[in-house]
Amino acid sequence: MTLEEKITYLGGDGMGNYPDDGRYVGTVPALDRLNIPQLSYNDGPQGFRDDARPGTSTAFPSGLTLAATFDKDMSTLWGSKMGAEFFQKGSNCILGPGMNVARVPNNGRNFEYMSGEDPFLGKKMVPNVVSALQSNKIIANAKHFVNNNQETNRNEMSANVDERTRYEMYYPPFQSAIDSGIGSFMCSYNKINHVYSCENPETLQTDLKGRMGFEGYVMSDWGATHSASLLQGLDQEMANSDFMNYANLKDMPVDAIDESVKRILKPFIDAGAFDLTDEEKSSNR
Repeated sequence: MTLEEKITYLGGDGMGNYPDDGRYVGTVPALDRLNIPQLSYNDGPQGFRDDARPGTSTAFPSGLTLAATFDKDMSTLWGSKMGAEFFQKGSNCILGPGMNVARVPNNGRNFEYMSGEDPFLGKKMVPNVVSALQSNKIIANAKHFVNNNQETNRNEMSANVDERTRYEMYYPPFQSAIDSGIGSFMCSYNKINHVYSCENPETLQTDLKGRMGFEGYVMSDWGATHSASLLQGLDQEMANSDFMNYANLKDMPVDAIDESVKRILKPFIDAGAFDLTDEEKSSNR
């Protein structure tokens, strides 16, 4: 790849570009020269968001509903069926599952998360979902990393959490996702100890990619990027490339750029998303 082609993968191309407006919430263009297909991201944690074709998606039970079953076989069925629908609608990355531990009772997104109030429950329920989703030649996305436990002032608030508490209370479901081979993580809107999640080297580099052993890539939540944070642990800005673009990254160390591009592409290759048969290509649009 040329340097410009590599940097293309470090930022999104906007929402709903292909094939119909509203079909996907984020895309990265195909690189036809190297037979790399478009990266097509879509919400979400409990079913395919199809603004282009309303009423055509299955309304799956919420992640919290799934957690309440304490049934790992049900989590396999949930992930398998949802992943199949995403694949059939042309997405190769589902923006889920959500796995934050519920700590604020009136958080408006608690229903999305499959940990409930118990990190041990999340740790046990996550693996089957991740494996089932990714068995459909798509990759899953662990979100929202991390300490994203309320929606109120989510773009400004700082979750001040010490290291031991992060590892004992907030990381176990995410660690379980890593151990299950999940392909991507999404960093959150909030700050952690007064540093934005998507440019926080302690949680992204030291913890996630270092101690926790995550080998996939980190994308930002939509609009959660505040700087060209490649060296802090962010691999890809979504949904646009306001910061992670050629002008800002062209003078970054090439090894760091290469590392992020490899982290982005390898999970898709491993899942089989770049190696579809002609029949699969014709049926998943």
